Amino acid sequence: MPSDYVDNYRKVLERIAIACQKSGRRPDEITIIGVTKGHSTEVLSKARALGLTDLGENRVQEANNKYKLKNDFFADNPLRLHMIGHLQSNKVKQAVQLFDTIDSIDSIETARLVNSRSRELGKTIRCLIQVNTSGEVQKSGVSPESTVDFVGQLLGLENINFCGLMTIGRLDGTESHIRACFSRLRELSTEVSKQLKIQTFDVLSMGMSDDFDIAIEEGATEVRLGTAIWGPREQ
Repeated sequence: MPSDYVDNYRKVLERIAIACQKSGRRPDEITIIGVTKGHSTEVLSKARALGLTDLGENRVQEANNKYKLKNDFFADNPLRLHMIGHLQSNKVKQAVQLFDTIDSIDSIETARLVNSRSRELGKTIRCLIQVNTSGEVQKSGVSPESTVDFVGQLLGLENINFCGLMTIGRLDGTESHIRACFSRLRELSTEVSKQLKIQTFDVLSMGMSDDFDIAIEEGATEVRLGTAIWGPREQ
């Protein structure tokens, strides 16, 4: 009998395959980000057993406690660690040191701080812009209407590689509401690339455990999965 997380992961792969078949895509176009928020460090052994190359955390302090030895632990299978939660300005210094990609840039000030800290460390960090496509007030993210202008203001930051957009589907919406959030992000990506003449702005991080099938059908290249793989959070 397989462990629960192994069986869960098999089911995730099956759902990805079905969503790809519906939308004429290939499963290898989709990167799974295993979200470890609320789980103990034991989840890292499970991630390594599954061969996951991308993991995500919402909070800097929790990530620092969990991943401070990540380079040694994942030495034989290099890990890309994503910051997927709202990044407070007072956490930027620590975040740039720890994370390989920050997927939740939603203010000019934060982006400039990330750029400055990256320059100090002699690195160029991958970042995504978070867009609030649902309009829900409790969510972070720039508005869809301001996204092109927002990205345009950041293009001069030399130590950040902006490569796409991130969003969260409507939390209490119907399938049509959720699908509209994801299709809007895909449209915005096209608008940014066309208006700002960016050739490599094609990452779409959208879809979580309850709605990643829809997100893939709408063009997601990265899905962020916690409960679907690990089960309910431990904390």
